[in-house]
Amino acid sequence: MRYTQKIIQNKAIFTPGERKIADYVLENPAALKQLSSQGLAAVLGISQSSIIKFAQKLGLKGFTNLKLALIEEWGQQASRQKQRSSHIHNAISSDDSLPAIAEKLCAEKQKALRDTTDSLDFAQLQQAVSHIQSAKRIQIIGVGSSSLVAKDLAYKLMKIGYPVMHELDSHVQITVAQSLNAADVQIIISFSGKRRELLIAAEAAKKSGATLIAITALQHNPLRELADYTLDTVADETRWRSSSISARTAQNTIIDLLFVCLLQQNSEQSRRFIKQSQTLVDRLSKPSAR
Repeated sequence: MRYTQKIIQNKAIFTPGERKIADYVLENPAALKQLSSQGLAAVLGISQSSIIKFAQKLGLKGFTNLKLALIEEWGQQASRQKQRSSHIHNAISSDDSLPAIAEKLCAEKQKALRDTTDSLDFAQLQQAVSHIQSAKRIQIIGVGSSSLVAKDLAYKLMKIGYPVMHELDSHVQITVAQSLNAADVQIIISFSGKRRELLIAAEAAKKSGATLIAITALQHNPLRELADYTLDTVADETRWRSSSISARTAQNTIIDLLFVCLLQQNSEQSRRFIKQSQTLVDRLSKPSAR
């Protein structure tokens, strides 16, 4: 796992002083390159030993090792971005053959799936499953490509008998959000975690006492700050991409995992709902009586 990802993933368990270091490291890469541990300590107003302990907590010997590792990561990232100037989607370039496109796309999706699974906090997942199980109402929201994932999750949960609400219109989403209460759960799916309409809906639900579960990127974002529980999606989403393929793959990994966990928890009831649904759907293929 890259050290930038490791820092982001562990922010929740960092001390206030460590979070201060983490925020500076992530937000000021150019300045960090010029600083020693003593210089960084002076900038942040903390002890030099705190800087060294922070690096050691990440599995490194000291601050110099951390700085070199981050500089290498940032250099690799810049190199990848430069290479993407002729690319039509992430690693796929305009002169790739069809087999090469298929191979690269498969690798991208596999990486998103594996990175998301590796980064998953299973304690958070278990809590999310428990809250969904006991919820009186479940509102599921997503916009853009995430709305497709939200719709899929809504359908999956409806199929096994959960009381789901899923709306496409942002005005309706916000109206429903403010009607939620402490017995309800709101699930918001957003890779960026920055969409204004989603944040307004999240704030409304939180104010009403509902539990907020966010399916969002590992990076720090406003939605993560609002959420009671966060299920991280890890994907290589650059500014230059034709579609949010890897992000959607990561999101689908999470919703499929939620569905299977809920299916496992209520297997008999879920099977009954699925069987009833299938019986009704099968009637569509039978000729109607005249």
